Amino acid sequence: MTHDLLTALRPLLAAEARAEAHACGTEPGDLEQAVWLRLLELLSADGPPHDPQGWLRKAVRSEARRTRRTAGLERPYALEPADDHERGPEHLALTAARHRALRDAVRRLPGRCPRLLEALLSPRDLTYREIAGELGISQGSLGPERSRCLSCLRRLLAPEVAAHEARG
Repeated sequence: MTHDLLTALRPLLAAEARAEAHACGTEPGDLEQAVWLRLLELLSADGPPHDPQGWLRKAVRSEARRTRRTAGLERPYALEPADDHERGPEHLALTAARHRALRDAVRRLPGRCPRLLEALLSPRDLTYREIAGELGISQGSLGPERSRCLSCLRRLLAPEVAAHEARG
């Protein structure tokens, strides 16, 4: 009985929803969905309505009125509420924690690596020539030394990064 009822009401509901949707400023599919939900709730509570076509017409109009009332109460935001351009305190705290973890890992590196990577991470934005002069090494050996230090840093951070990943 229920499957036959739904199949018989589908074309009527589609037509009624298309007729009412424009007046209440919504999509016909949204109205259809709301009425289907109301019908399923009615079927589970009280069984099928005595006059299914009449009930359906009333339900579509009722949902259209409800949608109009809701739209009348809603007001648009002046600005987009989820603005990602401004960095909030949580983002700043997480960024600072990542920077601290990186600097701690750099300090644990062997040999000249801590000094070299600190110079590369410096806010002064040093050139290779300035870094080489500061560390007392040739500018030509700076690139290979940097590669070795970054490789060391990757190996050092790999267990820490793997430990913080979600499992399951």
